[in-house]
Amino acid sequence: MTRKHWLPKARHVASPNFSERPEGITIDLLVIHNISLPPGKFGGSWIDDLFCNCLDSNAHPYFREIAELRVSAHALIDRNGNVTQYVGFDKKAWHAGQSSYDGRQQCNDFSIGIELEGCDDQSFTDAQYSTLAELTRHLLEAYPAMTPDRIVGHSDIAPGRKTDPGPCFDWRRYQKALT
Repeated sequence: MTRKHWLPKARHVASPNFSERPEGITIDLLVIHNISLPPGKFGGSWIDDLFCNCLDSNAHPYFREIAELRVSAHALIDRNGNVTQYVGFDKKAWHAGQSSYDGRQQCNDFSIGIELEGCDDQSFTDAQYSTLAELTRHLLEAYPAMTPDRIVGHSDIAPGRKTDPGPCFDWRRYQKALT
């Protein structure tokens, strides 16, 4: 990881959807998400377009519902295990929305959000698990307050509103890969 909080081996696509973290905040939570655009479809530039505010609302009926959203994540791991980073880890990406963890509101303030290209009802790939474990180890080293017991799914911090990374995400496999 570089001093500027960008992964040197990742593809960099700078999203405008971020802000400064509150003064004195400690980054101590990792949130795992899933995303596919359109839902259940993989590949293409749609996720980049969403995170960069240039999603063509006419390209798919679903995009009409989400084209005006201003969202981002720190990074995306695609189906082949490749990483795209959108926001520096020291900045606040807009990935969690209305959320709370351990009695604290606004998880974006103190978390890092990693998207996996996928959906709730399809398995993730071996390459994604491998890359996620490697990226997580780097983050745990770079942010010592973030510990393995402070890794959650989006559904854990926004229950009833979000379901990702979903029932097909193998938490046991992921946790085992971290050791």
